[in-house]
Amino acid sequence: MFQLKFGEFVCKHRKTILILSLLLLIPSIIGMAMTRINYDILVYLPEDIETIQGENILSKDFNMGAFSMIVVENMKTKEIVQLENKIKEIENVEKVIGIADIVGTSIPIEMIPNEIKDKIYKNGDTILLVTFKNSISSDTTMQTIETLRNMTNEQCKISGMSATILDTRDLSNSEIAIYVIIAVLLCILVLQIALDSYIAPIFLLLNIGIAILYNMGTNILLGQISYITKAISAVLQLGVTMDFAIFLYHSYQAEQKNFSNKNEAMAHAISKTMVSVIGSSLTTIAGFLALCSMNLTLGKDIGIVMAKGVLLGVISVITILPTMLLTFDKLIKKTRHKEIMPKFTRIKNFTIKHYRVIIIIFILILPIAIYGYTHTQVYYNLDKSLPTTLKSVEANHALQEKFNVVSAEVLLVDTDIPNYKLKEMLTKIEEIEGIEWTLGYPKVADVIPENVLPNDISSLFKNDSYQMIIINSSYEMATDELNEQITKINEIVKQYDEKAILAGEGPLMKDLVEISDHDFNSVNIVSIGIIFILMILVLKSLSLPVILIVVIEFAIFINMGIPFFTNTTLPFVASIVIGTIQLGATIDYAILITTKYMNNRKGGKNKKESVDEALESSIHSIIVSGLCFFGATFGVGAYSKIEMIGSLCSLMSRGAIISMVVVITVLPAFLILFDKLICKTTNQMKQISN
Repeated sequence: MFQLKFGEFVCKHRKTILILSLLLLIPSIIGMAMTRINYDILVYLPEDIETIQGENILSKDFNMGAFSMIVVENMKTKEIVQLENKIKEIENVEKVIGIADIVGTSIPIEMIPNEIKDKIYKNGDTILLVTFKNSISSDTTMQTIETLRNMTNEQCKISGMSATILDTRDLSNSEIAIYVIIAVLLCILVLQIALDSYIAPIFLLLNIGIAILYNMGTNILLGQISYITKAISAVLQLGVTMDFAIFLYHSYQAEQKNFSNKNEAMAHAISKTMVSVIGSSLTTIAGFLALCSMNLTLGKDIGIVMAKGVLLGVISVITILPTMLLTFDKLIKKTRHKEIMPKFTRIKNFTIKHYRVIIIIFILILPIAIYGYTHTQVYYNLDKSLPTTLKSVEANHALQEKFNVVSAEVLLVDTDIPNYKLKEMLTKIEEIEGIEWTLGYPKVADVIPENVLPNDISSLFKNDSYQMIIINSSYEMATDELNEQITKINEIVKQYDEKAILAGEGPLMKDLVEISDHDFNSVNIVSIGIIFILMILVLKSLSLPVILIVVIEFAIFINMGIPFFTNTTLPFVASIVIGTIQLGATIDYAILITTKYMNNRKGGKNKKESVDEALESSIHSIIVSGLCFFGATFGVGAYSKIEMIGSLCSLMSRGAIISMVVVITVLPAFLILFDKLICKTTNQMKQISN
């Protein structure tokens, strides 16, 4: 038997395995340090969409990978010019455009035409437009924003996506170590209650910690990962794979009663763990890999990292953990204590006795949960997920309050279109509700003669291929109003230039909304389909996979429906991925009870006895696993100041508890209720009559 031989090999070479596993931490830590972390979600939009093509044109033809608007408060014109000159010396800066560049320093502010002045000068405050050569989220641009902040004082506020991404990076990096500490402390608390040794939980956590470092280190093979993936992967891997480690520990304890030699006991424990854990981990891995079907490639980012994490977790449980338990066996035995966690007999008895009541409660709650699930509101504006005290958020608010610049779009049209046509087009665009102003070469040339217009200004708006027009909207990013406005702008623009492209943050966010809405439905269907097929193969039944998925989806509906009833708006990423994560991570609870029920029925027991014994032998493991999952994610959800991460972890922690409760109540009731159907549609159970 391969599993037993493998177990014997691990026990025989435990010292070598332990030393090798520790040595592998060195390249893992190096790989983790060298893996680039991306903080820009818009990077994960498909490359073939029009807005991304527009961004590429801005970068290639206008040398404008990114831009920022700096709000300058109460500075004299000469001081602003001095500041501009300093900014221009920064290597990544392409252009710096301010009011002095347009009209010079000799003309008084009062004499500047209102059409120009009102857009960039109000009550002693003005705007500097700074363009960067590198992209929005490049390391060089991040460094440039930091340099600008160090160079300027409190009178200057730097806005834009690059500044927001920089603040997100700094905040995320300051919190991530705390996430792990909170998760470890809460898991230790659960394990101290659940296990019979004070020191054993430490080794279980050390084992998973090693697997997490392996996972983070191998991310270098992906080139880069998202900051969301980095923030949640460690705690999620801890929560999802902890039950594998607990299973091996309990199996080892049980085998010690059958074998006096600890190596023999561990070899058999490894053998049994491999059969159980590898099978159950397949559904979890499949659930995570379903995220790869998302058009927003952030799903692929999270899916691959977490699937890899679960696989490495399984490998470490059947190799590294046994070596630790054998090496420190005496210490573990010396620190044993009585298990504090109860047997949950009353819960089990209540479920079996009142299964009809549970079915009625299920029927009553289901439509309410579905209604909440389908009406939970989400938001896409990334600023809303960050604290208002961040410098970038304050700058964006200042830009909005002082100059009513809320959402700026960049329109690219053919450079050969006559000025009179462009003016006609801009007039129509300005008539759209919510458009504050438009600014392009024709308008600037009308106010300032072409022969005196500085080259920096003219080259910003026009080159040999394209003309660039800036459109300012008063509508907030990623709102229905802005998205509808963008649609109207496109309808007008295409009448004058079919190849014109509307780019910038607003259109990018509109694409993000549309793609995410599609992903929300598709990723859930894909994950259910993959797991359904896997369960047909594992359980060899047509009815059981349906029952198990209905049970877990019921838990997901409750979890995702609660925000509607609490009037909570979720960040869009959380709403897309949580269903797949909860399904993949907690379907194992249902499989554990179901397989034991099937074995009991095949062994001749009636339906109630089968469910009773299956629940009795599983309830402890399910509750411990659910509490560990809860512990690993709850603290992060409560602590994180980044709502994108906090909401996701809060949903996962709540989902773990809801799935746990539903599996130990609704699933047993379903197994009893549909016993005849299960027997008729399950291989090797068709002959069962009672």
